[in-house]
Amino acid sequence: MESTVNCAEACVNGCILGDKCPNKEFAADATKFINETSLDTMLKIAEEARRKKLMQPPQWIIPDFPE
Repeated sequence: MESTVNCAEACVNGCILGDKCPNKEFAADATKFINETSLDTMLKIAEEARRKKLMQPPQWIIPDFPE
């Protein structure tokens, strides 16, 4: 039986699945991005994303209360 792993929580100190990790290809892409992109460029990307998020209208989440 195969169980699912929440990588964002379980793998904060490193991958716990090793070679069986389903996100292995994404790790290689992330490593390539980090190695090839300057810190200034990363900061510009982050600032642009932050501004874009601030420009969006607020999203209201209405809870569904059981009757």
